[in-house]
Amino acid sequence: MNILSKQIAPVAVIALFLLSFTKLDAQKMEFGLRFMPTFSSFEVFTPGNGRQIGDYTNGYGFGAILGFNFTDHVGLQVEAIYSAIGQKYTEVDVERKINLKYINVPLLLSLNTGKSKVVNFNLVGGPQIGVSVGSNIFTKKNGNDNTAGVLSVKKGDLGFAYGAGLDFGINSAHTTRIGLGFRGVQGLFDISDNNSTLSTDGYYLLDRTKVKTYAVYAGLSFLF
Repeated sequence: MNILSKQIAPVAVIALFLLSFTKLDAQKMEFGLRFMPTFSSFEVFTPGNGRQIGDYTNGYGFGAILGFNFTDHVGLQVEAIYSAIGQKYTEVDVERKINLKYINVPLLLSLNTGKSKVVNFNLVGGPQIGVSVGSNIFTKKNGNDNTAGVLSVKKGDLGFAYGAGLDFGINSAHTTRIGLGFRGVQGLFDISDNNSTLSTDGYYLLDRTKVKTYAVYAGLSFLF
């Protein structure tokens, strides 16, 4: 909890600082839904080559956002996003794909050129909490391989989320909006949980692993 507080506190301080210099003339809530095709990358461990990064692997995410726009230019938004990400790699005669599933909750400071305008450009940044809701591995052997890779993931993760986007008002009041943008997340902590009992020929697939993701999104939101 102390680590989480340290991550969230700067966002709140910056928001309050900006509010002190800005007229509160656009106090509007915002609710929306998003779909996020996602590319992920993280290090895996192989007995022969040690730690290595596999190919960037496509995944997906979808979820909802709830925002509060203090002004036409400054806001905070919290999101709840289901993300399915993965990593593919090959070692000798073994092909593997690791699949990870998370519920991610970013808390983001939003800076806008004009939230109520027909076209708005925004920048966002802030901490993201992730909760693991499942993981599995698919293995394809093209030869004889007797080693046993073990996938073990911690229940929680913490990262820094950042991004940029454009949204467009599609009704006369500009309160119904279509949004397009980019979102990146840099994991801050090791997600591997190496406390399981291993067999003689076993090894952990993840070791001191931090997740990095890049996504584009498309969504629909409403100001009220």
